[in-house]
Amino acid sequence: MVKDMTAGSPAKLIVRFALPLMLGNLFQQFYSMVDAVIVGRYLGKNPLAAVGSTSSLNFLIIGFCLGLCAGFAIPVAQRFGAKETDELRRFVGNIVWLAVGFSVLLVALTVALCRPMLLAMSTPPDIIDDAYRYIVIIFAGIPATFFYNILASLLRALGDSKTPVFFLVLAAVLNIGLDLLLVVVLPLGVSGAAIATVASQFIAGVACFVFIGKRFELLHIKREDLRPRPAYLGRLAGMGIPMGLQTSITAIGSILLQSSVNALGSVAVAAVTAGSKISMLFTTAYEAMGVAMSTYGGQNIGAGKIRRLGPGLRSAIVMGIIYGIAAFIVVLLFGRPLASMFVETAEAQIIDYAYRYLLITGAFYWMVPFVNILRFLLQGIGYSKVAVFAGVCEMAARSLAGLVAVPLFGFTAACLAGPFAWLMASAFLIPASVWVLGNIKRSCMEGNGQPLPE
Repeated sequence: MVKDMTAGSPAKLIVRFALPLMLGNLFQQFYSMVDAVIVGRYLGKNPLAAVGSTSSLNFLIIGFCLGLCAGFAIPVAQRFGAKETDELRRFVGNIVWLAVGFSVLLVALTVALCRPMLLAMSTPPDIIDDAYRYIVIIFAGIPATFFYNILASLLRALGDSKTPVFFLVLAAVLNIGLDLLLVVVLPLGVSGAAIATVASQFIAGVACFVFIGKRFELLHIKREDLRPRPAYLGRLAGMGIPMGLQTSITAIGSILLQSSVNALGSVAVAAVTAGSKISMLFTTAYEAMGVAMSTYGGQNIGAGKIRRLGPGLRSAIVMGIIYGIAAFIVVLLFGRPLASMFVETAEAQIIDYAYRYLLITGAFYWMVPFVNILRFLLQGIGYSKVAVFAGVCEMAARSLAGLVAVPLFGFTAACLAGPFAWLMASAFLIPASVWVLGNIKRSCMEGNGQPLPE
């Protein structure tokens, strides 16, 4: 069930790997969108705005967790590419210690600081209590986030992008059912929506764990593999922490931007919530392409097949641009009906604002492949510290939009913040990628063997 990406057509390998991921991400975004639809339809615009006001804070913390999980899997992909199974299992054993440690630390910190962070973000008084109830449960469920995403990342590192999709679909179905039960039937309000998200992810993690136990002998570790090894822990942390920080650094700019949107009132917050949920449904394809490039790069750098990096990169970029143009056409035609799903038709201003958000953001979807694909490739081949600076560029762009543009120009400036961030990140990533790939090729030509990233 594993997939060796070191031989065969790069374009075909990337497409076949990315398609299941894309489907899984679509389901993930779909049930995230269903969360918002159920909250908006059954609880009203204020609870919808409350859930939306936590999105950047959620991105800050949960994004760090997801980055850690993806980074921890990179050495596993490299050892798989090099066919070093004993080393692979030792890395997996040491991942367990890091996952447990980060889970405990992050739960303690985030639960304690939830309300102060919401207050610092100028969350409107009429939604702050619901916002707190929602996000504190999400943060308390961080161990469930680690549980599923570590396992899914390990499977992807071995080239299996299909199996995690099955469990994401399971999580999506469970989440929708629990949403209806806990929000509509019981009802527990926004707390019910948060409980549904955490519970569905935990159940998906359990199912994934059982499946690995039955089908993936390569990931079966022994007691000896669980022995903490400083060199392995350091290598894993060196990959995972920069990838987590890159997401979190980006999220800092999002938090400043969210604070400015919050100051525009609950109507603007609800509109951005609806618009961003729909937009993420379209841009999730780029996440799949990025993860595919990370695994592709990791396996090929581990196998020493440097010449395969360039063709794979070019194929992914071209496919990403074509997809971005097609996605904008869909947004142009169907954006307003999609936005109207979140609130009653009487809330015309929210629907208008959400559609404007979609039009402006969608016009720049073609830029996203330069951000995601280049960044994930750099991470996969071991240059995660270089990729962190792309997050700094995005943070700077969103911070500038939040601190200056939104107070001056209002809602339209908030819509342009994402494209501005993509532009800034691309301006760094394109020359950085050229330099890294050139450096790797020069190292090989000089006879130094397989290059070791700094």
